[in-house]
Amino acid sequence: MSIDVAAPPALGFGVADAGPANSTAAPALSFPLEIEASAPVRSLMLDVQVRIAVRRRTYDAPTRERLREVLGDMHAGARAPASLLWTRATLLVPAFSERTTAELIVPCTYDFDVASAKYLMALADGVIPLDLLFAGTVFYGDEALHAARIPWECEAAYRLPVAEWRATMDRFFPGRAWLQVRRETLDRLAAYKLARAHLSWDEVLDDLLEGR
Repeated sequence: MSIDVAAPPALGFGVADAGPANSTAAPALSFPLEIEASAPVRSLMLDVQVRIAVRRRTYDAPTRERLREVLGDMHAGARAPASLLWTRATLLVPAFSERTTAELIVPCTYDFDVASAKYLMALADGVIPLDLLFAGTVFYGDEALHAARIPWECEAAYRLPVAEWRATMDRFFPGRAWLQVRRETLDRLAAYKLARAHLSWDEVLDDLLEGR
């Protein structure tokens, strides 16, 4: 005797807006996800990739130069990588019937060992073209609980203003950026700072860059 199992709900995703996340201890962006389902959902366990769609915006000459380390030589006719991974995240969405909104928190960093951070720092204005890709598990069923995998076919596009990313960073580091160096390098810089009676690290770096 076979038991018919209802097909899993069809899901759709969109991004309504984005801005600095509230009540976080470090810089982060909040993406309100709009989720629709063709049938009631008991819960969703989502795996999310946020990717920067590099080719979906133009770059002037100064920006191309700043991006050389990340994207290579972007001279006329050169092909930039299709996308850069910004982050991966998991998100648990509680029960809903037809549509709901869930907050996706995306951490932001000034770690220049991360390609996405170098890319974002290089942009002066305009938008950051994003693709949000979704997979995971959907739990559903009126009586018996069923589960089905969500393939990586679900996605949503969003154009994030560069100004929103900068506003997010400036809430924690106004007008600042961070460099990661080896401890031995920091010790040498500290000795240089002390020997020349500099009051700030900016003075140390200005001194070195000007070759004094």
